[in-house]
Amino acid sequence: MDKKVIIYISNNNLESRRLMDQLDDWKIYYLTKNISEDKENLRQLQEYGIFSTPATFVGDTAILGFQKKKLKQTLGLDNPSHYRTIL
Repeated sequence: MDKKVIIYISNNNLESRRLMDQLDDWKIYYLTKNISEDKENLRQLQEYGIFSTPATFVGDTAILGFQKKKLKQTLGLDNPSHYRTIL
């Protein structure tokens, strides 16, 4: 996985926590930008026309909310070529 992953999160948001836990389970490196604690992060997110969290950017692709299947697909984790068959 060579695309940069950025997650816009907010305090006390269960979906943000679930998303980060899932990425941790998949061992995906990500950068968080908390919109509750840094208004510059909020401004950046709103420039994309997004007003809720979590919002995940994988490269140029935005994923809103915690969409596990879409996230897995965008990260390339559902690609069978990632698995090796031992005969």
